Amino acid sequence: MTAHVVALGSTPSCEPARVGPKAANQAALKRAGFPVPPGFCLQAQAYRDQIAALGLERSARGAFATVDRAAARRFALDMKLGLLDNPIEAAILEPLLAARRALIDATGALMVVRSSALVEDRKGSSFAGQFESFLGLDDEQDFITAVRSCWAALWATRALRYMATHDLDPADTAMAVLVQPLVSARAAGGGLSRTADGGMLLSATWGLGSSIAQGEVTPDRYELSAEGELRELIVGHKDHRVGCSHRSEPLAQLVPKAIMTTPCLTEAQANELGRMLRRVDVFIGMAVEIEWALDDAGFKLLQARPLNMRAAHEVDKTWLHHPRLSGHPAGIGWGEGRAVVVNCECELERVAPGDVLVTKVAGPALSQILPRLAGLVSERGGSTSHLASLARERGIPMVLGVHEATQRIPDGARLAVDGVAGVVRWMG
Repeated sequence: MTAHVVALGSTPSCEPARVGPKAANQAALKRAGFPVPPGFCLQAQAYRDQIAALGLERSARGAFATVDRAAARRFALDMKLGLLDNPIEAAILEPLLAARRALIDATGALMVVRSSALVEDRKGSSFAGQFESFLGLDDEQDFITAVRSCWAALWATRALRYMATHDLDPADTAMAVLVQPLVSARAAGGGLSRTADGGMLLSATWGLGSSIAQGEVTPDRYELSAEGELRELIVGHKDHRVGCSHRSEPLAQLVPKAIMTTPCLTEAQANELGRMLRRVDVFIGMAVEIEWALDDAGFKLLQARPLNMRAAHEVDKTWLHHPRLSGHPAGIGWGEGRAVVVNCECELERVAPGDVLVTKVAGPALSQILPRLAGLVSERGGSTSHLASLARERGIPMVLGVHEATQRIPDGARLAVDGVAGVVRWMG
C-alpha cells in the first residue's frame, strides 16, 4: 500500500523483518489459501521513524546499556511515555487511517489491533501474552491509541524482563502492528499440532478466545490423532465467555448453565479443524501452536507460532501410590517441590525457588515468577493458554484445569507435576 502500510497477504507482509513473525506467518498462511481474515500491517519501520521523529534514540539505547537500575527505569519510562503521549507523525498516520477506513468499508467490522514485534513468535521466544492486543475498536481515536500502545508495549516492564532473560535488547528490535477485523466468534480456542503421544490437541470455549489465552476458563479439550481425527473429548467448564453485541467492545458475559458443559464443537467440526491444524504444521514445516475462531461462515485462523515440545518423563514408581488429580497438561516437563497454595497475588511472595505454585487462575501476569518454579498447577486454564506457552518455552511442568486444586492439595505437601500426562500427585 505505502512505505509504512502493507496489505496482509502481500509479498512485503510475508517478511518477518518488516512486520514481525506473527504478522508474517499470518500473511504467508493467507497467501497459501488458509482462512485468515483480511487486514494490513503497519511495518516496523513506522515505529523506528516515530522514535527518530521524537528524538528517543538515546533513551532506547540507554535502557539496557547502563548498569544503573534507576537510570535504566527512567530510560524505559521515557520510551513508554514518549510513544504513548505524542501524536503519530503525519507521514505514518495518514496512510494508517486510510487503510483503516478501507478495511472498515470492506468488512463493516470492529477492528482488532495486535502487536507484532520482530522478536515475537520465534522458536524459544514466543513472548506469548507479553505484548498488547486490542479487540473490538470502533472509534478512530481509540484505534490511534491502540497503535501507540502496541509500540509502547515493547517497553513494558514484563516485556523488558522477558527480553533480559533471553539476552535481547529492545533497542535492537522494533514493533510492527497487525490490524484485522474482529471475528464474530461463536466459539474459539487454540491447537497444538503435536503432543508427546504423537497426536494433536484442540481447546475450545464459547465466544472469543481471550478467556482461554488469559487462563480464565477451563476449555473443552479435544485429543486427536496425528491425521486430525477425534479420539477423545474432555468437556470443560466454561462459565463465562467474551463476546460483543453490535458495534460494541467485547465484554465478559455469563454463560447459561445449559451450555457450560456442552461441547463447543461437533465431532465433524473438531475433525475439520484438526485437519487444518495438520496442514498448517506441514506448511510451516514444524510443530505449531495456533489460535482459531468459528463464526457463521466457518473457521478462521488467527495465529500460528512455533511449538516447543519435549518427550515424556519416566515417572518414579513410588509416586504411583499417592493421591492424584488430573487436568490439562502444558505438554512439557516433570517437577517436584513444596506445594504453595496461593489464592491472591499478594501471597506470591511466599513462593520460593523450587516451589510448586498452586493457584486458581494462571494468567500471563505470573510469567515473572515462572523461572523460579519447579512446577505450576491451576484450577482454570487449558493447554493453549499464554502461560502454558511460556511454560513450554522454559521447560517448566504445568497442569491446568485441575478441579478444586487449591482446596484438595495440602499447602506445604511434597508435590509432583507431570506436565506431559497432566497429572499431579502429592505426599504428606
